[in-house]
This record gives sequence, C-alpha cells and structure tokens, in this order.
Amino acid sequence: MASDTSLLSAELNAEMEEALYQEMLLKAKQEIQSRIPNISDSKQIRPQPGFCIKSKTSKNEKIFINVCKSGDIPAPPDVSEKDLVNILESDDPSGYRVPMSIGEPHVEVDNSGSGCTAYDIVVNNTFFDKIKDNELFREFFVTVAMEGLENKYNMDLSREWRMLKNRKFMGSIFEQNIRTKSKPIIQEMDTSASPQLQNKPLISEILSSPAIPEYNIVAEPAEGHPSFLVAEISLPKVSSVKSLVLDLGEDRIVLWGRPDLYHMDIFIPYNIIQEESGAQFNKSSKVLTITMPVQAI
Repeated sequence: MASDTSLLSAELNAEMEEALYQEMLLKAKQEIQSRIPNISDSKQIRPQPGFCIKSKTSKNEKIFINVCKSGDIPAPPDVSEKDLVNILESDDPSGYRVPMSIGEPHVEVDNSGSGCTAYDIVVNNTFFDKIKDNELFREFFVTVAMEGLENKYNMDLSREWRMLKNRKFMGSIFEQNIRTKSKPIIQEMDTSASPQLQNKPLISEILSSPAIPEYNIVAEPAEGHPSFLVAEISLPKVSSVKSLVLDLGEDRIVLWGRPDLYHMDIFIPYNIIQEESGAQFNKSSKVLTITMPVQAI
C-alpha cells in the first residue's frame, strides 16, 4: 500500500509539473507587457527609425544595423567636426562618450529571401541629425556602434559597411528598456577603420538588465521545409519554472525570467502552430526546451 501511495504521489507531482509548464506556455502578452514598467530604475522607449547599415560578420553572415533615434537617450557633448578630430588625436580621447541603447538581435528576411540578423541601436535625436548629415561623425559613430555590438554579443564584424539608400530599417523596430538612474557601462571602441580614428574613445551603453539568455534554435528536418523547430534556451540563474513567463506568437518567442533576470524577444523564420507547441524546463541543466510544430507551406 505504501508503494501505491508513493506512486500516486509521483503521478500527482508529474501532473502538477505539467500544469506549471502549461501555465507558463502561451501566457497572454498583456501580462508580459504589464511587467515592463516594474523594472526598477528603467523606462520603456519607442525608437523612431533613422537609417540602416548593412555589414557582415567574420563568418560572412549578413547583419543589418537599424540606427534609430529617441529624445529619451541623453545627447553627447555638442562638438564641431574640428573639435572631434582634436579629441580623437589627443592623448585622452575618452573624454567624448556617445550614449546609446543597443537592442536585442532579431531574425529577419532580406530582399533576396535569405535569413539575416538585425540590431537596433538608438541615439539621441540631435546626435542622429549630426551623424546623418556629417560623414566624419557618421564614420565615427558606426565604428563605435560596431565595437559596442562586438563587446555585447561576443562576435567579430567586418569594418566594410554601406548605408542603404532606400530603406530606413530592416524588419521591425522594437521597444527598448533603458536605465534611468544607474551608472552607464563603459566600452572601448575599435578605430582601426579610419586614419582619423586612431585612438579609442569610450561609449556608454545604457541598455538595462534583464540579460538576454543564450539560445539555439534548430529545424527538424534540417533540409527543406521543417516539420518543427526546437529552441533550447540556457537560463542558469533560474531556479524554478514558476519564475518564467513565456509567450509564443505565430513567428515570435517572448520570454521573461523573473525577477528581472532574463528577457528574450526574437522572431523566428517560420510560422508555428502555437496551440500544439510545448515547453519543458530542466532543473538540472537549467535549460528551457520549446518544441514548435511548423505550419505547412
């Protein structure tokens, strides 16, 4: 009898675990959005599109940088072109910093139908006008922005880039959360791309926590149109499934790890069947696995 009771208890625990998984899965996006204002010492901004830059990684993967603007981002000191050159040629170029908010990567499809990754970088409205109209300031900013992306996402970018003439942004522009009271993170910039940018001024990157988790998404089968996608998301700071809030859109994954541990908001290259998707969190490996059947063509 004791053995039967133990087995029944195990079954009840399994059912409770499954109920928690289902509660986590496909929660309304309104709940996620309602949590955003509660992030301490931060605010949500809606960037405005500006211009788009095309480049590639060291692995020859195409990337796009959506340079956006917002009045909520602090402006750097207002200097002339001559002043900028003097600062960069001085013994201490770190005196000139550019506040910017670097958003999360999002998967997009370019004009040729190929997959690519886009990043949104937001600067102050006034500074945006300067880099749009002035080649030196634009070259300086792009170098700084690429260095910021490399540091933030641990990748190598080509210093060959071009600004798209007929497109202000690639894909979509997403809202961002920025710090309002905390100290900025300081990053160094690589200035090897330009003889006028031989020193290394610093930039301040004001994107707030929560952190973006590491993730991997694979298609099954790998060739042709997949039957389903499997996403594995590493969440080493999460101790219980109760702290996770997951929302699956038709082509989007949004995940919050409470309290303010992680935030992930990405697009996926196929439309999925939301009601047939499922998720499980492994307490030992701290990995969330999401299985998503793909809609047929």
